Amino acid sequence: MPATRTTVPKAVRRKRTSGADDERVFLETVDDPLADEARITRILREFLRGFDELRGIGPCVTVFGSARFRPGTPYYDLARRTGRALAKAGFTVMTGGGPGIMEAANRGARDARGPSLGCNIRLPREQKPNPYVDRFIEFQYFFVRKVMLVKYSCAFIGMPGGLGTLDELFEVGTLMQTGKVRQFPFILMGTDFWRPFFEFWEHSVLASGAVARGELDHALMTDSAEEAVRFIRRLRSTQARR
Repeated sequence: MPATRTTVPKAVRRKRTSGADDERVFLETVDDPLADEARITRILREFLRGFDELRGIGPCVTVFGSARFRPGTPYYDLARRTGRALAKAGFTVMTGGGPGIMEAANRGARDARGPSLGCNIRLPREQKPNPYVDRFIEFQYFFVRKVMLVKYSCAFIGMPGGLGTLDELFEVGTLMQTGKVRQFPFILMGTDFWRPFFEFWEHSVLASGAVARGELDHALMTDSAEEAVRFIRRLRSTQARR
């Protein structure tokens, strides 16, 4: 039987494609061709704006982590120390631009008077940029934002976090495993938080053969900001000589 196309009333179409609901509508519904074309145009513009804003930012390290850890908590303090150490080493610190771990890393960079960037996301529950970014770019689409966080980075640091952090870290790992990007330094910080994950990785994922040893070569787990920076600099130096 030939496929039938559902026609969406114009009033409903306008309501569906407004504001923060746009991505949800895109993923949940089958819309009409005109709405799809308009959405593709918005996505293209968002990519172009991100490329234009971030071009030439220099060696950049992206720090992923939860928005829910507040100032004074151990992981917030660790992220702030790490942002400070990265800035002192000459790296631009990039985060998702929000509160929690993201704020802490940007704040550490500000402490050391280093460049601090945020790629913020518009959410139904508004996520405002933290006050420690020198400049921020706001995105509607998560997948565009993730491209920016990956494209301009020479290393990745995963602080404790939830689903969003895990999504970002697994996407970076997948890109490296499949050769879509080269093997960049990949660091997990907060050993108490990540140790169960490493045990699962060792005893389930690697032991089963789902991932081969060596497919993620340049990984480190540490609680030391200084060790993380040394790890990044050493691997960058090694890669530059190849």
